Amino acid sequence: MFDWLGFRKGLPLWWSHKLNADTEADVADIFEGIADTRMDLLHAWTTEYWDHLDRLLTQMSQENGPGAETPESALLAQMFAETRARASDFSEVFLLDREGKVACSTDMRHTGEKYGSGSLIASGLAYAKGTADARKCLFGPYADPWTLKLGPSTSSFHDKMTLLFISPIVRGGEWQGALCGRVPNDVIGDLIQRESGHVYPDSGDNYLFMAKPRLHMEIAPGTALSRSRFEDRTFTHGENLKDGVSTDWGTVSVKEHTELELMFTDPATGELHPGVANTIRNGSNLFVAFPGYSDYRHIPVIGKGVTFQLPHCPDVWGMMCEGDLEEVYRIRSIRWTQFRHSLGWLAGLGAIGTLLAYFMFTNDMPVLGAVIVGVFNLLFGLAMVWSLDRGGNRETARQMRRLNRFIRINAEGKGDLTQRLDTGSFANDETRELAKWINNMIDSLEGVMLQVKLASADVLTNQRVLLETTGATAGTTERVSGKINDMILSIRSQLKDIDIAKDVAGEMRETLRQLEDKASANIGVAQGELVRIGDKMEQIADRVSETNRSIEAFMVTTGEIRSVLGVIEEISSQTHLLALNASIEAARVGEQGKGFAVVASEIKKLADSTRRSTEEVHGIVQHIYVNAQRATATMAEGTRVVAEGTALVSAASEILRGTHEDDSLKSQIIDEVVAIMEKIALVSKQNRRISTEVEGNVQELLGDFNHVRHTSNHVEAITAFLQQLVGQFRLSEARRR
Repeated sequence: MFDWLGFRKGLPLWWSHKLNADTEADVADIFEGIADTRMDLLHAWTTEYWDHLDRLLTQMSQENGPGAETPESALLAQMFAETRARASDFSEVFLLDREGKVACSTDMRHTGEKYGSGSLIASGLAYAKGTADARKCLFGPYADPWTLKLGPSTSSFHDKMTLLFISPIVRGGEWQGALCGRVPNDVIGDLIQRESGHVYPDSGDNYLFMAKPRLHMEIAPGTALSRSRFEDRTFTHGENLKDGVSTDWGTVSVKEHTELELMFTDPATGELHPGVANTIRNGSNLFVAFPGYSDYRHIPVIGKGVTFQLPHCPDVWGMMCEGDLEEVYRIRSIRWTQFRHSLGWLAGLGAIGTLLAYFMFTNDMPVLGAVIVGVFNLLFGLAMVWSLDRGGNRETARQMRRLNRFIRINAEGKGDLTQRLDTGSFANDETRELAKWINNMIDSLEGVMLQVKLASADVLTNQRVLLETTGATAGTTERVSGKINDMILSIRSQLKDIDIAKDVAGEMRETLRQLEDKASANIGVAQGELVRIGDKMEQIADRVSETNRSIEAFMVTTGEIRSVLGVIEEISSQTHLLALNASIEAARVGEQGKGFAVVASEIKKLADSTRRSTEEVHGIVQHIYVNAQRATATMAEGTRVVAEGTALVSAASEILRGTHEDDSLKSQIIDEVVAIMEKIALVSKQNRRISTEVEGNVQELLGDFNHVRHTSNHVEAITAFLQQLVGQFRLSEARRR
């Protein structure tokens, strides 16, 4: 029944659990809420600090000049200091160059330190570089002497355990270094513990442990990753890990710090205690019933365990939110207290009433006995009511008035948030539980108000810087607006010139087209005439050839005539010779031959006349032949000239065709020029439209800047009012969260 606790230790715990069995569901909700809120808080805090580094990287990239890797050292130091002031949990912000050397830091002592392959953060840098793409890495916790040397940030408890934010810097796919933020690991211990608002101050402890190592493979599952409340002597029951927690199986202690030294094992078994083991195994574990489970002190505890991964953390962490079973179920309800008080009075009433009745009835005094018993019951009942009121109701009312006064202090927006109720002065009932939760609420409220106060101060500072920057930017924008106006005027003037040039080019194109049309018509006519001339030249050539052939035939005929004339000359010579011979013969004959002599004389005259005619004809034929030869030569020359004329006509035709093609090319070039002018005009119109839009946008931007100025003034007033509201509360200035 009492499992591993045994009878002596288990029976009181079992009885406490039985008396408060109806609160078990509330206890489960409490631990669920604690685990969820602490886990959400860790996630939100981690995301916030990654955002701080992202904003700083953005600032650095905006301040870079062309080809520069980092801004000026003075400006870089200023940006680092501003980030360190805003992100107060950082104890240092520093920059590593591509060789792993600290190029800039919020602490000048750290500048120049080299982190090579064997350094403390080598595995974190190797993970950040990655195999393909660079990635962020939340590295740790790990022991770093520089953290101890630099001192604490926001946690009053401090040692060398460190959590490091590594944000890679990559340009053009090449590693350029890393931007790093150092946080003392005790900060996350404060985040999850929040001592002054702890629901179970005597025993409750929220702590982190390794669940599934993926980068820190040397850290075994179940190893502590955060400081325990028992280490810094906040445990109210005396023992702590610094001095050593005693168990029947030995002393549990740490030498330097809880992280990485303590394993959450059960001293009795040496195995991981069930809460941690089941959380690692299942990812979540809730156990709030009797008999609980043994923790590393071998004390029965209950609570909720969860596993999770923080942003850009390779390892899976676990968190236990626990409370001692005895403290959680220690409460004794007002209802039980009243019942127990009433039970005593009723038992006394029954016993005394029985004795009185026995005495009266044995003395035979029924009427007097009834009266006495009635009066006694009345008096005893009045005494019981008075006692119950004094010991129960009055005390409960007094405690409620205390709670009422404490709540009333802060109920109207004013009060002292540094005050807490002394829970030990309340009875161990619902009023004590209520006092615990009121303390928790006030503690949360104080934390929120402190954050609001810090945030409002930061907003006010940044608002003033923003106002100054907005004023300077507005002046620059006004100057830019003036330059843009000048540019727009210049573009409009240029556009007018382009429009005129486009119109002139259009007119030029139209004129050239008209000239081209006329030239084309003239060239067409000339080409037609040349064709006709060519045809005529061909006809002339044909006629010349034909004439040449006729003359050649005539020359042949002339030759034939000359041959005939030769024959005639020969006949004339022979006739003359015959006439001469006839005359001689007639003279020899005498008188008988005179008639024949006359005939011979006439024949001689005829032969002489024929010879003379033949000679004249021969001269004429010779003259005709010479002229025919000249005509033949002239016709040959004419044929050659006609051939040259035909060649010239062909060449002229080709020239005219080339001229027409050149005119077409000129027209095409003009068309292209006009098209380009139209494109330029279109681009200019677009530029004018864009410039007009830019001018409008600049004017809107100027209006927005003026609005931002007014808004900034308004926000500054709101922030001042917010600070005034926060100032109505008294806060613990030394406390940061």
